[in-house]
Amino acid sequence: MLAKHFLFLSLGTLVLLGGLAWINLREAEDLFRKQVVSDAQIIIDRTNLYMNAYLDNVQNILLLISTREDLLNVGMEKEASENLRAYAKMNSTLYKSLYLVREDGTIISNSQTTFDIIGNPQIPMLLTKAKETYGMFISEPYQSSMSGKTVAFVLPIQSSSTKSFKGMAVVEIDLVQLTSLIAQFMNTKNQTFSIITNKRNVVHAFDASLPLSSYRLLPYNTSVFPPELNAGFVDQIAELPLGASEMQGAEGDLVAVKSGMNKLGWYFVAFYENSFFYHNISSLYRTFSTAGAFWILLVLVSTYMISRYITLPVRTLVAKMDRVRDMEVLHTIHVTGNDEIGRMARSYNAMMERIHHLLHETKEAERRKKQFELKMLQSQIAPHFLYNTLACISSLAKQHKINEVREAIKTLVGLLSFSFDKTTEFVTLNDELEGLRMYAYIQKVRYGDKFTMEIEAAPETQSKTILKLTLQPLVENAIFHGIVPLKRTGTIRIRTKCLKDKLIITVRDNGLGMDSEQLDGLFAERHKAPSKHRFTGIGIMNVHERIGLHFGPEYGLTIFSIPEVGTLIRIELPSVEHTEKQK
Repeated sequence: MLAKHFLFLSLGTLVLLGGLAWINLREAEDLFRKQVVSDAQIIIDRTNLYMNAYLDNVQNILLLISTREDLLNVGMEKEASENLRAYAKMNSTLYKSLYLVREDGTIISNSQTTFDIIGNPQIPMLLTKAKETYGMFISEPYQSSMSGKTVAFVLPIQSSSTKSFKGMAVVEIDLVQLTSLIAQFMNTKNQTFSIITNKRNVVHAFDASLPLSSYRLLPYNTSVFPPELNAGFVDQIAELPLGASEMQGAEGDLVAVKSGMNKLGWYFVAFYENSFFYHNISSLYRTFSTAGAFWILLVLVSTYMISRYITLPVRTLVAKMDRVRDMEVLHTIHVTGNDEIGRMARSYNAMMERIHHLLHETKEAERRKKQFELKMLQSQIAPHFLYNTLACISSLAKQHKINEVREAIKTLVGLLSFSFDKTTEFVTLNDELEGLRMYAYIQKVRYGDKFTMEIEAAPETQSKTILKLTLQPLVENAIFHGIVPLKRTGTIRIRTKCLKDKLIITVRDNGLGMDSEQLDGLFAERHKAPSKHRFTGIGIMNVHERIGLHFGPEYGLTIFSIPEVGTLIRIELPSVEHTEKQK
């Protein structure tokens, strides 16, 4: 008890200190997380300012181009191309391709030769939308044969004289360059970013110059080139609320910081690996872990010392007392001290010796009682059996059947000698069957051809050990309760065989049989008075209990019966040679 109290106080202190340490670590982690998220929001806001400035720059270029509506006139193609080339050269880090498109679909590019070769199928669609729009608009991201993955800024141009649609100016921006510029301060080992439109299309492009580790946090589809973000993940990003939230990434949990929509109609989202917030406080974890391990070691050593030198004798006494369930073995305690625990142990040893002695006396008395009851049952030859048998012999004598009288008397003497033999309870199966034949012969003298008995005994079973008068009560029950009430001749079949390490005996009759209620009544017959027709007082339940008593509860009788069909009794015994059982 002292060790338990010490251990309880020590563990309570450890839990208290551990709780305080855990709270401090969680607070430190939350503070660091808030700081990182706050910094991310500042960076995102600045990035949005940069994107808005980017938009203003593109708008200025488009406005400059729109002031030269004469470049859309027929014959001005060369000058228009040179002007576009000059604008593109001045802003090569921002713009990939510039176009002037007439109302009739004629396209002038800053790289006219390249355009004439590969073309750009997106321009006609942009022209159709420009005719329906009065101001500048930004397209969704698309794949351009001239600019790769890009976004088009489109400004419709009206004629200054007629105010009708004359054409449009188009700028395709370099998304790879834009992605590379943002990645310089947003792509690290533990963080990355994504840009999507309000229509859930990805804006940022795959930059092959960046290391692959820059793309490990987000789930990219690598079956295509360039790799693209999985559509389901893009949908999750679009559903995120503004601010910080958590979501599942390609390699674990992520903290996502989403900005509001900028002037371009884009959302900028920064992603941080969740484990990143633990790395910077790992030293605190190591310090608390070391202190906790040292404290646990100190508690264990102190508890062991208390247990070893104070509570060991008490625990030994308790352990011995817990084993009192098995009274076959005398459990004593080795006593070395003269203190209170030592005196208690000596008293326990004396008590156990007395209990062990009384237990053996009780078991011996119970065994003798069972043997006496069995011998009484075996010695109680039913008077009606002797009376009926002698009456049948007298009838044979009146009929001058001298041979039948002689054989009946000889069989009766043999049966009584077999029953009264008190030298041993065990006989061979052959002797038991011989006694059964004598009993059946006497019953045939009385009932004539009312029944027949067939015995099929496997040769290897003849020398096996069986309890005396095991089969006779079963056959007796079959005769008087199964066959005698019939108006026809009945048959009793007895078969024996060895199966693995068991001796199997079956007793089958084709008599009246029993229903479930009568079958249940067999298990109560031990408490009823023996029938006057019995040869002895041994009934079916007596046979079952004797087998269990001598061989174990796994052996005994199993009874199956069907009304008007018959009864089958299966006997399971250990397959033991008679000489072995005697030894």
